[in-house]
Amino acid sequence: MKKTYTFDDCLLVPQFSEVRTRKDISLTTMLPIIKFSKNIEYYCPTEEFKILTLPIISSPMDTVTEAQMANAVIGAGGFSIIHRYNSIAQQVEMLNAAPGAGCAIGITGDYLERTQELLKNECQVFCIDVAHGHHVLVKEAMIILKKYLYDRHLMVGNVATEEGFKDLSNWGADSIKVGIGNGSICETRIKTGHGVPSITAIMDCAKAKKKTKTLLIADGGIRNSGDIVKAIAAGADYVMLGSLLAGTDESPGVILERDGKKYKIYQGMASPEAQQKWRGSTGSLEGISTTVPYKGSVIEILRDLEKGIRSGLSYSGVSNIKELQKKAKMTLQSNSSIVESETHILLRNK
Repeated sequence: MKKTYTFDDCLLVPQFSEVRTRKDISLTTMLPIIKFSKNIEYYCPTEEFKILTLPIISSPMDTVTEAQMANAVIGAGGFSIIHRYNSIAQQVEMLNAAPGAGCAIGITGDYLERTQELLKNECQVFCIDVAHGHHVLVKEAMIILKKYLYDRHLMVGNVATEEGFKDLSNWGADSIKVGIGNGSICETRIKTGHGVPSITAIMDCAKAKKKTKTLLIADGGIRNSGDIVKAIAAGADYVMLGSLLAGTDESPGVILERDGKKYKIYQGMASPEAQQKWRGSTGSLEGISTTVPYKGSVIEILRDLEKGIRSGLSYSGVSNIKELQKKAKMTLQSNSSIVESETHILLRNK
């Protein structure tokens, strides 16, 4: 039995830096997409790249990403996946209001019809969004979907092992979401006893990634910019965020007031509330619904995260993401070190 680690167990070691200003640090990445010409009788694919200047993707959750969030995150240099917990017509409407966003699809029910309608509306990035991606139903759906998607970007998840990453890559995934049971409103580990701590999962999957062109997206458990830097250093190309972006002006839902304070609902898609809202019944319950403090505009949050990521790269003495992944040094910290890493004066005052 091997020992496994998550974000708080690790720290990146500061290194000599020649970065004179954090403005010189590049967070630019290239997300491969396929463009199709509609001016001819048959589709003619041409590989292009969407240039991102922020390695952040907003999560396809019904309290996180609809058109308003997608436009805000894409405008800030990141990317977004519009959730699938709606009617096909509603998702198409959201896509048309946020062109360039990707869309989530499932592997059962109306997923083929949904895919076809999204294709008609020029969706370029499709995300198979299921809790357990290393599954025969995912494999079967990918085989079928590839016949419709041609070479459009196919994002698939979630997995947490090297074997899972390798299989999804072999089945045709262009990018893979890594993380099971690590989301802030996820109960998978409690209910099922399964999961792999985040840093170990990313590192294990990064081993398989080296032999492929498949991108790795760290999904879940990220609470701050420091966690983002650690995830990228461990091998992630992008991070997918949910709770950090929830509770903002751009997240779906109304602002609630309680005892003079403002809140918004944030819920896991495996929560009973989300399932009842989406399909009128509940299946396996592995998430919760809660409220989070109202945070204002997501733009300010994204700016703060970007500053923190840039600062993180400068501490490792690198000027871009690829350099960080080559040069980063990680160390383990004890429980006492974890306390020391916090703003521990606040702990003394409790």
